[in-house]
Amino acid sequence: MTVVKALTALSPLDGRYCSKVDGLRPLLSEYGFMRHRVRVELAWWQGLSELGLAELPKFGAKAQAAMSRWADEFSQADAERIKAIEATTNHDVKAVEYWLKEKAAEQTDLPELAKAAEFIHFACTSEDINNTSHALMLRDARSTCLLPAMQALIDRLAALTQESAAIPMLSRTHGQTASPTTLGKELANVRQRLRLARDVFSQIKPRAKMNGAVGNYNAHIVAAPGVDWPAFSKRVVEGLGLEFASHTIQIEPHDWIAQYLDAIARFNTIVLDLSRDLWGYIALGYFSQKLKAGEVGSSTMPHKVNPIDFENAEGNLGLANALLSHLSQKLPVSRWQRDLTDSTVLRNLGVALGHSLLAYDSALKGLGKLEINRARLAADLDAAWEVLAEPIQTVMRRHGLEQPYEQLKALTRGQGMTEASMRQFIGSLALPGADKERLLALTPATYIGLAERLALEEISQK
Repeated sequence: MTVVKALTALSPLDGRYCSKVDGLRPLLSEYGFMRHRVRVELAWWQGLSELGLAELPKFGAKAQAAMSRWADEFSQADAERIKAIEATTNHDVKAVEYWLKEKAAEQTDLPELAKAAEFIHFACTSEDINNTSHALMLRDARSTCLLPAMQALIDRLAALTQESAAIPMLSRTHGQTASPTTLGKELANVRQRLRLARDVFSQIKPRAKMNGAVGNYNAHIVAAPGVDWPAFSKRVVEGLGLEFASHTIQIEPHDWIAQYLDAIARFNTIVLDLSRDLWGYIALGYFSQKLKAGEVGSSTMPHKVNPIDFENAEGNLGLANALLSHLSQKLPVSRWQRDLTDSTVLRNLGVALGHSLLAYDSALKGLGKLEINRARLAADLDAAWEVLAEPIQTVMRRHGLEQPYEQLKALTRGQGMTEASMRQFIGSLALPGADKERLLALTPATYIGLAERLALEEISQK
């Protein structure tokens, strides 16, 4: 992409951020759509040649190799040729069919291909090719781009959790001081959520149909009534590595795509939650950010180092989820046997996934800049002795002391507590010696329960 094109792009995914989503471009761009259509058309054509039809002998090894090259070596120039054909046909799938017929005619050393050209797109409706292509595109985008990016976040959180599993941190429920935890345990909580969301996403099975204009094999049966067309269609679809959709209208109903997009949105929501929390922890001083020479945080305040990566992640996650939500709600809805409202919407799959991928990159970059400020974490804990009201009143309850909750409420609520005042109160309690000593030894920094253990248990999971 030239500088001029980048600067005049309407979408920042093809301008400012183009390098961040390069992995999606060969899969979800119009070029990628054409390339997958070619692969699907060829799989159907080659499958037909194996049916034993008198009019279509099985392709020889050289012909099959030539067909494989058309798909494997599909180029920018090939895509441009299809667009040129589409300028005449005003139909994108028909343009792919005509391009394949051109390729067959060019293969003068393999006349069997040109002779069989009318079996390209035989009995197919455009949606047979498109839905199968979309399934391949989304499957490949998941395996080559989305899951690796998701895993990178999960792995980075594991490293941070390992580093901070035992570092005490003051909790804040409703924004108020609460029972301490560890920094690593809080990161482990998010890591588990992301890991489970990743698993849901990874297990969704892409589906496709190849059953004609309204899903009944009407033309197929008239042309070749002796063929078990559902079985043949299933073989072709499963041969492409997809799950077969047996009952459809003209379009595959897109329910699995909605599940796929919703699963990404769920993962995105968790990353957004993490980004906001880390933004807040940076504001509290629990983290500082590694400096990079030459970077500017503010155009007027030289001291600032802004948490821009988490802000970028949050913004792009919002955009992504808005698109993902619309796509997942729109795509399963079609008037009667077919309308075209899904067609234009599906062309924005790359935009929704692109903003997701961009957000993951920003969040990962932000995580890589974090440096733990142990002194600030310790200072916050040392200023919050009131959080020990919970264990003290719990021990008092165990031993039947009168109104333990109410006593601690009167002592601590709305009042600043110090180590000395808290120890004085503990010393006045009629508790068994061992319990009193355990409470006297307790500090906000040591009142962390099983946080360290729980953090380390989570990162043992892949």
